[in-house]
Amino acid sequence: MISRSLTAHITKTHLSAFQSPSLYQNLLLQSTTSIHSHSLSSPSPSQDSDYPQTLNQKDWLSPNEVVKIFQTLKNPNSALSVFTQISNRKDYKPNEALYSAVITKLALAKNFDAIDVVLARIKSEKGLCRISETFFYNVIKIYGNVAGRVDRAIETLFDMPNYGWWPTVKTFNFVLNLVVNSKRFDVVHEVYLGGCKLGIEIDACCLNIMIKGLCWRGDFDAAFKVLDEFPKQKCKPNVRTYSILMHGLCDHGKVEEAFGLLERMERANIEPDTITFNILISGLRKQGRVDEGIEFLHKMRLKGCGPNQATYQEVLYGLIDANKSVEAKDFMSRMISEGVSPSFDSFKSIIKGLCKKNLMEDVDWVLKQMVRHGFVPRRGMWKQIIRCLFSGHGSYACFSIAEILEN
Repeated sequence: MISRSLTAHITKTHLSAFQSPSLYQNLLLQSTTSIHSHSLSSPSPSQDSDYPQTLNQKDWLSPNEVVKIFQTLKNPNSALSVFTQISNRKDYKPNEALYSAVITKLALAKNFDAIDVVLARIKSEKGLCRISETFFYNVIKIYGNVAGRVDRAIETLFDMPNYGWWPTVKTFNFVLNLVVNSKRFDVVHEVYLGGCKLGIEIDACCLNIMIKGLCWRGDFDAAFKVLDEFPKQKCKPNVRTYSILMHGLCDHGKVEEAFGLLERMERANIEPDTITFNILISGLRKQGRVDEGIEFLHKMRLKGCGPNQATYQEVLYGLIDANKSVEAKDFMSRMISEGVSPSFDSFKSIIKGLCKKNLMEDVDWVLKQMVRHGFVPRRGMWKQIIRCLFSGHGSYACFSIAEILEN
């Protein structure tokens, strides 16, 4: 459960903006009002060219046959009218598979108001079939990721007990993360505290999400307070926890604090991974500390953590940003020798820098590597190269376009 110390701290400090006093109390009222404002009435399904004629037959339809009707329905806009017709048959037997098929079609039609109607029908038929948490998880995903209706996702989460099902921490964390990613900081705290009412046992993932939201707001005092909360919640911070905090610190120019967090992490016997190192190297790059970034790359290897393409790319971009085009070209050569492919923008930027210094032999090498890695030089790049060739400073004896095209 959520400890009172954290709640008091968050409420007292900058998290006051997270609160929406009557949110939880009004969630279910809003849901009920919006749902009952709709009706299952719809245009006559017989007028729909996609109407399944199977429904006109008197034969008994099995639940699987009913589900298949919706799975093969070509026009998703007719899903609600077909569902209404099916529900009026004597052989109507509601089940989760049927509800899922109907809601899937309504989501394809972007008829999200109709999904509210179906959920109201499910609630009224609560005793006729049992709905699993997976069903609600998928509905919440539709509201959040497809419809962009974050409030409805929250309402559905808190309304689950009225359907006879209590959410697990997985569904709760999905909604909490959805709220944070949507930057709905006015309701994050309320949703978080609402976990107690749902019987949620807070886990490391939940606390990580809260840390991410606090970092995005720049409230690092509260973020570190959440980090201190892990033992009280009988949770252990993981590499993801520290990486989230480091990323937030680096984004706000607090690189030294991020490195201090690395030391704290290692004291806790938590091994940093490639993502952790990439965050710190990116932080150094943003401050123009490219030499330290290269040195940190060596330390990364010594710690037994292998760099990936993003690691190399951050160092390469740092050299490019510092206008060290020759060093960037040499580092690119090292990348390629280790089987790492540079990005198109890397090739483009290095060629631009080398052209400014009239280093045509280096331009020649970079251009060949660019073509070998499947990139096509664009017109602007050729203009730079040709301008450099005939500037009177560069030597073009080494430069063979025919050879480049052959390779």
